[in-house]
Amino acid sequence: MDTKNELSTLRVSKLAEHIIGSEIIKLAAEVNEKIKQGEQVYNLTIGDFNSKVFPIPAELKQFIQEAYDDDQTNYPAADGMLELRQAVSQLLSKRGDLEYATDEIVVTGGARPAIYAIFKAIVDPGDAVIFPVPSWNNNHYTYLNNARPILIETSPENNFMPRAEEIAPYLAEASLLALCSPLNPTGTVFSKEDLEQICDLVIAENKKRESVGVKPLYVMYDQIYWPLTHGSIEHYNPVSLRPAMREYTLFVDGISKSLAATGVRVGWTMGPKFVINKIKSILTHVGAWAPKAEQMATAKYLNELSLYDTYLNHIKSEINARLLGFYNGIQSLRSAGHKIDAIAPEAAIYLTVQFELHGLKTASGTVLETTQDVTKYILDEAKVAIVPFYAFGSSDDSSWYRLSVGTCKIEDVDGVISNLKAALEKLS
Repeated sequence: MDTKNELSTLRVSKLAEHIIGSEIIKLAAEVNEKIKQGEQVYNLTIGDFNSKVFPIPAELKQFIQEAYDDDQTNYPAADGMLELRQAVSQLLSKRGDLEYATDEIVVTGGARPAIYAIFKAIVDPGDAVIFPVPSWNNNHYTYLNNARPILIETSPENNFMPRAEEIAPYLAEASLLALCSPLNPTGTVFSKEDLEQICDLVIAENKKRESVGVKPLYVMYDQIYWPLTHGSIEHYNPVSLRPAMREYTLFVDGISKSLAATGVRVGWTMGPKFVINKIKSILTHVGAWAPKAEQMATAKYLNELSLYDTYLNHIKSEINARLLGFYNGIQSLRSAGHKIDAIAPEAAIYLTVQFELHGLKTASGTVLETTQDVTKYILDEAKVAIVPFYAFGSSDDSSWYRLSVGTCKIEDVDGVISNLKAALEKLS
């Protein structure tokens, strides 16, 4: 049989035919291949943690083991174990300035199923979804729902956070406004004033829609990194700032980032009960639940907020040391005349870095014409792997990058800055 001809006749759905894989995972695969070949590469691409450097809380690990020993291995409740929803409700009330009852919370297998279900519950085919770029995966979830993306290209002058005046022209045609703070990939946050102004626009738009019986404009507010603010930075959410937003806001949350528990897969969404019930029904058919043992262990852990607070203080200190180390090192290179910059870290595990190297020439005479050229040069010459903002929906010629610190040791900071210095000095 002619395998080539056979493959040419194979067909899948149009959605599957045109789906785009993760640019970040693709880049990480290239980096891992270099590492397999014996190269020393500083891999600062994936928004994950090195579990040997950032292990989950010892008590949470113990509680998970105890839950398995107790044979907590059958199906969990469809909306999440009541014990966990009670613990999440308490956490939100005591630490998050939010009041949600257990029947307004649905537990999911990490944050991704929550995002998927929110889109499915809100967005019809052909609906418009507004989201800023750079941002994580909103373009893909919009595509998976056959929706129409409205991209808001943000600016470094506002730390890549969207402003009300940038969003306002598109609100009337949208079903969903997807926001994230602290923002992946930038590690920056909404100011109180900026978020209030956006909320006021949403409230005004929904008053118009209510009068004519049209589906409301909902806001998906991804705050998965909210406990990981640094220094004097504060996290704000729509519902605390404007209580009227409670009717229109679906939160994305969980322990993946705050407890370095990306592989434990415990997330949740909370919002108006009517929508939450629909999300519960959708996920009943998807089966994207967090494992029962992990749910019971997380419930036990979150009920001990002193343990939670102690761990958070520790991990925030470690993350901030790395972020500040990279930021100060990059600023020193900038002061030395190199075309590199960074935005001061505010939250999460990310640093926003700029390499304005387009048009410069390498030692071998090659001109760095594109962002891909710059990215490859940094990887090949400095042995530093970071993610360009075009992987998050920004323009292909953007000179900005995400640097993730969750997988690096504190001693790696000096090595990265030293390598970058040597690579930059070779350019002309």
